[in-house]
Amino acid sequence: MRDPFRKGLGYAIQWYDNLKVRIEERVEAAIVAADEELESAKVPDKPKPIPSDGLPDSSPPKVPDKPKPIPSDGLPDSSPQPTSSDPLTECARILRQRCPACFGGTNFGKTFNEGGDIHVCIDGNFNHRHLISSGDCPKFYDPEYFLPKSQIDDAGHRIELVRKKKPKKVTPEVPNEAVDECETSHVAGSGSNSKTNMEKFDDGGVMALVCRHDIPLFLANIDTPGEQQKYGVALLMHLFTLIPRSATVAALYDVGCVLDRSSKLYDIFPDSMTDRLQFATSAMHAYVHQWACQLVYNPRLRVGLGLTDGEGVERLWSRLRKLVGITRTSHRGRRIWMLDRQVRLIGLEHRDDLGLWIHRRLSKGVEGQDEAARKTLLECNIPESTLRAQWELQRKSQLSLRAHAPVRLKKELDTVLSLQGELDSIDEAIGKMKTEFSRTSSVPKQALASLASLQALQAELKDQSETLYASLNVHESFPELKTVDLEFVRLLLTARDLKINIRKRAIGSFLEWDKLDQAVAGRDQTLGTKLHQATRKAISKRKPALMNAIRKFNGYCVRLAALHKTEWNLPVPQPLPLDLASLRESPLLHEDVWITKSEGNLPLWLKDAQVRQGIRALLKRDRCLEERRRLGVEADNLCRWFGRELCAIQVALNSPLINLSEPTSDSSIFMILKQRRDHLLSLKDSWSSALASTCRFDSHVKSAASLTSNDSSRAKNPSLTWLTPLTTTHCSTQALCVVEDLDDVDDLDDLDSCETPSSSLLSSELHHTPDSVHFDDETPPELLDLLEAAEVNHDDVVDLVSPKVFVQWALP
Repeated sequence: MRDPFRKGLGYAIQWYDNLKVRIEERVEAAIVAADEELESAKVPDKPKPIPSDGLPDSSPPKVPDKPKPIPSDGLPDSSPQPTSSDPLTECARILRQRCPACFGGTNFGKTFNEGGDIHVCIDGNFNHRHLISSGDCPKFYDPEYFLPKSQIDDAGHRIELVRKKKPKKVTPEVPNEAVDECETSHVAGSGSNSKTNMEKFDDGGVMALVCRHDIPLFLANIDTPGEQQKYGVALLMHLFTLIPRSATVAALYDVGCVLDRSSKLYDIFPDSMTDRLQFATSAMHAYVHQWACQLVYNPRLRVGLGLTDGEGVERLWSRLRKLVGITRTSHRGRRIWMLDRQVRLIGLEHRDDLGLWIHRRLSKGVEGQDEAARKTLLECNIPESTLRAQWELQRKSQLSLRAHAPVRLKKELDTVLSLQGELDSIDEAIGKMKTEFSRTSSVPKQALASLASLQALQAELKDQSETLYASLNVHESFPELKTVDLEFVRLLLTARDLKINIRKRAIGSFLEWDKLDQAVAGRDQTLGTKLHQATRKAISKRKPALMNAIRKFNGYCVRLAALHKTEWNLPVPQPLPLDLASLRESPLLHEDVWITKSEGNLPLWLKDAQVRQGIRALLKRDRCLEERRRLGVEADNLCRWFGRELCAIQVALNSPLINLSEPTSDSSIFMILKQRRDHLLSLKDSWSSALASTCRFDSHVKSAASLTSNDSSRAKNPSLTWLTPLTTTHCSTQALCVVEDLDDVDDLDDLDSCETPSSSLLSSELHHTPDSVHFDDETPPELLDLLEAAEVNHDDVVDLVSPKVFVQWALP
């Protein structure tokens, strides 16, 4: 009984939603036509060409009824559009409607040191898979957000073609060794890494492009096992077709360093995009990258990116996770439909909350962090010029090739580290056995044999470790370490590799704790009991290994401090805190172990903790200042779009094709337009802020109201030529009526039976209610004469056969 009901209800919802889509298209077409009319009025009319016959053109001007429909494939139409808006001076309307704060501006061309014009972020999700066994259905919906498969495949074909060519010779900003480590440590770094079993699933997931306000812009359906670069490339290329040619874009991606290197080695993007596109990593994902990679791609360390975190896609997946189970077993077309419509709803909600977003970022983000950074700078009491100089020295030193061990050396060190771990376990077992033997007077022979075998194994592993380390030829890779004790260098390199491993483990644990706390203070949805328990179980399972690694690293630090000599000019790494809360806040976690010998005195950034703390505070203050400037621009864009959209809706409401007062109007969308206008007006209070005052929004409201008054005045008070009226009478069996004011005229009747002095007469039959009949000094004398001739009393005039009075105007 339930299944037929569910199917019927599902089809009814599908039909209803398609009806809503058709109505939305009509409403959007009306607003676009009104917006084009307003924009064309701002541009001065161009002189019309004089025809060859010398006579003026009397044909009426062409007014666009509605905009050209967007093609079903989602690609922008390259043909000239009948609009006055220059596509090179403003973003496409589809982008302005989705995020007016990002795309509502008119000035483009900012350099990347200024942060660029637009910030977006990209990421994929492989939970939104679709089972092959669920099948497909007939096409009934054209997605609004999803890019067509042909467009994505074209991007993939372009990547395959350019990769067959010889890579270009470029000087990498980040050493290739560091980027290689980032690529291998991320599953998304290589498209060959399979995340989905494509034997069971025909769609492997979804990739999204969102703006920095978490508003979805476009989606791409993933139909390959891995997260290949073609999806992100297709989304970015589609974005660039909808923005001015001078606009610059900063794209934040969890493997942005890998995609940036690929775009520099190969012509993945067109030349028109390469100079206007900048890559960075998302803020939270940046901490699992190599430190050299963070120096260039971390948004908190990169000039111009402000407080943009690039984690908006993760928050989008959190909102969409409730559809994972539903879309996996739905028809393939219905999966796209449900995701597309849900993403649209999320985008509209985020657009309405843009004012609150700006206010929250300004108060809690900029002001709070800026105040803390300034307080730290005052406590450091180090000149700003000194901090900036030390920061440049640190970047230059840590981005050098010598700061990174060769790939072969790192692989061999992993083996040495593994052997060292086994040695530590054997040493611990031998120590426990000796302790137990010391407590007893007689030791069994079997126990002594076991102890002897462990000691033999210990000696064998120690020999293997030393032989392997000797084969690394560390002094050949690092000739400046030739004078340093070999044992010290071995411990230093081992500690460096171990700390990298600790950082990855710790950040993974921090992300799991954030997942548990995501519902605190109503920030996000709760995990649910099952997922909450699974997360806590994973944390408790991984914590002992992390603690053991930290203890081992701290032991290396103690041994290095004992072996260290000042003439080596090598800094000794500092121990890490064992408490996870303290470890998360400790800056030592993100500092690599320094393995390059420093010439002369150690730089301040390396030996003085106060300088390092001051540098971090200085960078935070810079990001807050950049964020404040960008928020001002976004608030201005939001206010401008508010006024433009409000005026366009008002003009659409006054259009003769829609206005209810017009007899030929199509009033089916009038109330929807009115509701949209009222909704937009309701956002005025939440969108106004210290960066865009209420007065500015009020001025836009007055401008829209003036359009209404101007249109109504033109309708009610046209230019008239006053004519002399001619009064005639005609008897009819109707109540006598005398009209006090010509404004009481209700309708017009043709006077076919009346003889008129001319065929060009306008006539009006005047009616009035009987209770308003009265006679006074202003009563027309013709009417009084008529009543006297008929010997009729004034009081009985309503019940008698009365003349019908006509007022006629002779046309000139």
